[in-house]
Amino acid sequence: MDKLRVLISREQIAARVGEMGDRITHDFPQESLILIGVLKGAAIFLADLARQIQLDTTFDFIAVSSYGGAKHHSGEVRLVKDVDQSLNGKNVVLVEDILDTGLTLTYLKNLLQARCPKALKVAVLLDKTARRIEPVYADYMGFEIPDEFVVGYGLDFAERYRNLRDICVLESA
Repeated sequence: MDKLRVLISREQIAARVGEMGDRITHDFPQESLILIGVLKGAAIFLADLARQIQLDTTFDFIAVSSYGGAKHHSGEVRLVKDVDQSLNGKNVVLVEDILDTGLTLTYLKNLLQARCPKALKVAVLLDKTARRIEPVYADYMGFEIPDEFVVGYGLDFAERYRNLRDICVLESA
C-alpha cells in the first residue's frame, strides 16, 4: 500500500504557473511560440502554462523513455515520438514536468537545437538538483524539490497518480 504526502499544493502550483506564464509572455513580446510538451508527464503542466501565456501559442509533443516502470532513471534516453512540425526559425519552449538527473533534458535540448529554432527555452515545473548528473538548467522553473519521489499533476509511478491535483511524495507503507 502506497502512502502519499502533499509536497506542493494545487494553490501553490497555480500561483507559480501563472508567474511562469507572465515571464514567458514578457520574454517573447508580440512573438509566436511553440510549446513542446514532453509526454506524458508534462501534459497537465503544459495545458495550465499555455493558458497563462498571452501570446500566439501552438502545441506539439515529444515522447522519450527513460524510466519505464521504475523509480530511478535508467541512464538511457530513447526517442519514442518526435515533434510533428519544423522548428526552423521558430521560438520554442520545451515544457518538462521534472528536471532530475539532466540526462533527458540534455538529450532533448540537443535534439531540438539541431532543428535550428530561433530561440529554445526550457520550462520545468520541478527541479531536483540533488540528483543532477548533467550540468543543465531550466530558463523557467517552478519549484526546487528535495530528493524524494513525487507524483501528481501529471507525474506518475507506473502510470498511476497523474490525476492528483497536488504534487505528493510517494512513500512506501
